[in-house]
Amino acid sequence: MPALDAHLPAWADLNQRHPSSALLLGNGASRALWKPFGYFSLYEEAQRAGRKKGLAVSDQALFKSLGTELFEPVLSTLNHTVRANAALAISSTAPLNRYYSIKEALIHAVRTVHLPWALMPAATLATINQALRGYRSVYTSNYDLLLPWAVQQAPQGFAEQFDEQGFFDIRRSRTSGTRVLHLHGGLHLLKLPDGTTRQRSADAAELFDGFAVNIPGEVPLFVNEGRSDEKLGAIRHSDYLSWCLGELAREREGLCLFGQHLDSSDQHLVEAIRQARPAHIVIAIRPLSDASVINQKQHFVDRFGDLEGTALYFFDASTHPLGAAQLAIEVPAARH
Repeated sequence: MPALDAHLPAWADLNQRHPSSALLLGNGASRALWKPFGYFSLYEEAQRAGRKKGLAVSDQALFKSLGTELFEPVLSTLNHTVRANAALAISSTAPLNRYYSIKEALIHAVRTVHLPWALMPAATLATINQALRGYRSVYTSNYDLLLPWAVQQAPQGFAEQFDEQGFFDIRRSRTSGTRVLHLHGGLHLLKLPDGTTRQRSADAAELFDGFAVNIPGEVPLFVNEGRSDEKLGAIRHSDYLSWCLGELAREREGLCLFGQHLDSSDQHLVEAIRQARPAHIVIAIRPLSDASVINQKQHFVDRFGDLEGTALYFFDASTHPLGAAQLAIEVPAARH
């Protein structure tokens, strides 16, 4: 591979020469629209919320005992405990109290960082919707509601991965249209006690507000920040998440990475892409400085440069429809 330089072509020019049928979005795509998505850890956000709205000391002790900072496995464990206690005629007061406490802290943390529906411009949703249609498959490791909101604006042409009752069935996963696959789940998805996945039927503001409905038995299905092995463990316990990761590992054609850094916490995604061996990978980079561009290029060369038959190309992230500066939403002063 020739020496790396700071040159970054425009996305349209590169896409014409090396089109991609699949898109993999990361947190950088969400941060480009709403800066508060740049939080470091939802678990730490829940800790910072204080005694009334944040994680209690006993809640944090439960996370520590299970060796995780992921909310889904902790809430699922409490649900299983409640069901087992009921079968054994043992009081479920303590695990139920912890379930409610942790869920409330999670709800508060999500509301602190998430873009409110009232601030989401319709034109921005239309732009995102149109940009997604340029791909056969869209993968996202984000669990926010930006993509579900955008797809709901004009759902025609997008593949429906869930049945009429909102349930995922891997036996009927072959559909037509642009597929949107949530690799780490999302705020619009629920995991039921039997392990099945359900998509909530609400839309717009109700899709966000409904996340606060605190019903034992249905756990929000999303994998928040954590180690790659933790994330992979949570993925393996979900039929839907396992299917999504398996589909990424089968992407043989061109793959576009946007807002996706693929650091050590997402090594499972790196390994899926390496298994797929796509014909080429086109990677969005924000041109902060020449040194930054070269460092970012080297970062991806270290991960994929040795893949035989896979070419790497880089482009200016701001020239992609999802990276346009006008999409950025101003954060009200009260939220700073």
